[in-house]
Amino acid sequence: MNYENAVDFYIVVAIAVCIIIALLIIRFGFIAPIAPRRRLGKAGAIRIGNGQTIGRRAEQDDYFASMTTPVGTLAVVADGISGLQNGRMSSTLAVTTFTREFAKVERADELEEYFARAAQKSNREILQNLNGQGGGTTLAAAVITGGKLHYGAVGDSLITLFRNGEFVPVNSKHTAETLLEEKVLTGEMSREEAVSSPVRRQLTNYLGYEGFERMEIGEDPVPLRADDLVLLASDGVHEALTEIELEQILLQQKTPQDMAEDIIDAIEAKGLRGQDNATVVILREDAC
Repeated sequence: MNYENAVDFYIVVAIAVCIIIALLIIRFGFIAPIAPRRRLGKAGAIRIGNGQTIGRRAEQDDYFASMTTPVGTLAVVADGISGLQNGRMSSTLAVTTFTREFAKVERADELEEYFARAAQKSNREILQNLNGQGGGTTLAAAVITGGKLHYGAVGDSLITLFRNGEFVPVNSKHTAETLLEEKVLTGEMSREEAVSSPVRRQLTNYLGYEGFERMEIGEDPVPLRADDLVLLASDGVHEALTEIELEQILLQQKTPQDMAEDIIDAIEAKGLRGQDNATVVILREDAC
């Protein structure tokens, strides 16, 4: 074998050895695999818990859902208006519309438009199905993406942040209570008159309302901190339990599912005579 042939032979052998070593590394995992790309918009996994009770009502008019897409995690709670017909239909249709429209969202910067679009579609479809009959629903929707909370709400279902042992309100109630509070501040009404007003709980905005214009949408997403809990609840929860009672449950730092079940158990244990339907969804973003 001449010199040139010998060089070519050793080059081929060296290449073959490198290939064999590379195959062994891949086969037996001597080096860590490349980490997969994080799903768009997610800063961590979202843990979700939910609970519901019919209370003392004849039927369950609350409806809820959650879903996760590459954009983020959505949770929706709707409370069909029990004093009107078709409450169940209204809440179910609204939640279904919000989840369907969320599946079309491709980027986090589309979320404000998504909330507005889903609300208008829900309102229109509910009115079409009501066909002149009474009905409607409140709705609270929250999306967690990239460590931030985006939200939209209409009616008196609440989105609340539980942070460092305290509740931080996210959305406002769309009820006559808000208008009455304004009258108290301006001196037009006493505090006692406002509290005892028979229209205090009357909704001023909801889905399925002929005069509906828009839902409340957070203009700026809320940055979330470690261990923050995001609660979505129908008014049956807040009417039954005080903030102190809710705090005692949430401070136990159980899983979101266990906490949601504990909240419902506490409501049912009270056995309140006029207990409304009650639904709670709890979300917590875990670090990656």
